[in-house]
Amino acid sequence: MFSHIFFSVDDFDRALGFYRPVMQALGLGERFCDPGKPWAGWHDAGGARPLFVISKPFDGEPHVPGNGQMVAFLAADRAMVRAVHRIALAQGGVCEGPPGLRPQYHADYYGAYFRDTEGNKLCVACHQPEPPASP
Repeated sequence: MFSHIFFSVDDFDRALGFYRPVMQALGLGERFCDPGKPWAGWHDAGGARPLFVISKPFDGEPHVPGNGQMVAFLAADRAMVRAVHRIALAQGGVCEGPPGLRPQYHADYYGAYFRDTEGNKLCVACHQPEPPASP
């Protein structure tokens, strides 16, 4: 469905420092990074698309985060949601909603919300039920 998702940033180095550990925790691989442009992109292991890209705005104007815009990354399980949220906050992100169930979306929706170092809103969500505890 998507070719790529693009987030603009003003402070590329700070944003790169935020996104590298977050993307690693999501199991996404860095496809390219060119600080000279500056831009960087990540994708699923073994895949070419879709890409998640960060860069300074191409028009040279300052970055302005959108109101009501958000990118949600799919997590394999609820533990990954918690880990990614924790890593995002440790890298300078701001909590917009701690990890937890959001039954208003559906019974198994488990998500967490945060903003990156540039004010862009992100979510990480798992749509699977919690596995049963082993005896």
